[in-house]
Amino acid sequence: MDPIATAVQALVRARQTGKAAAAVLLADAATAYAVQDGVARALAWFDEAVPRHWKSGGPSRESVLTHAPLPPAGVWASPADARDWPFQFRGIEAEIALRLGRDVDATHAATLDVAAATALVDAMCVSIEIVDSRWAEGRDAPALAKLADLQSHGALVLSDWQPFAARDWAEQRCLVTIGTQPTTEHHGSHALRDPAFVLPAWLRHATRHGRAVPAGTVVTTGTWCGLPIAAAGDRVVAAFPGIGQAAVQL
Repeated sequence: MDPIATAVQALVRARQTGKAAAAVLLADAATAYAVQDGVARALAWFDEAVPRHWKSGGPSRESVLTHAPLPPAGVWASPADARDWPFQFRGIEAEIALRLGRDVDATHAATLDVAAATALVDAMCVSIEIVDSRWAEGRDAPALAKLADLQSHGALVLSDWQPFAARDWAEQRCLVTIGTQPTTEHHGSHALRDPAFVLPAWLRHATRHGRAVPAGTVVTTGTWCGLPIAAAGDRVVAAFPGIGQAAVQL
């Protein structure tokens, strides 16, 4: 069996049974994205529609950004209750999610720089991504295996939407509380220095099969707090002063 089919089969079985699989070695990002697409088709997440929720990001502006469509069943409004959701582990990423205000097709996406892409955003909100893995290696799985597994996505919590407006992201504060752990504060800590930096690369990726990304599509844009680990039973709150806060009960 070829690596794409092997990885798709392993990830589908892991999702259906709740038992993690041994990571499959993949050759390159294109193969990992093919696995993402294969799992989505096998589990009928999107039918023929373009996914309405995505994650996108990277460790620096110089790195190649990565992207993943998010299964709709694991996208929840804040405050969310995830006590019945199966997790192997519970990594926490406090993020800003952005929402498109208009359709974007591949021709338009090819022309976009950060400023032009930012002008397409009509709203933003605080989001909490719960990071998880279908691979037995968890956080130590190979990078391409993680990418194939929706970049280790577990679930996404979205707060109330606010009108998008330009901000001094270098001055933005982020406060994260996990259970009884002390609240941590982060200041201007987004790796890309601007959540909207992901937009051009994400839109080119999302339209690569020739389908437009519709208005209302949401992308969450990367952590401000690293990846602290929560436990079952913890209540997690992420607050961005001036934007809002999101909460989830694990």
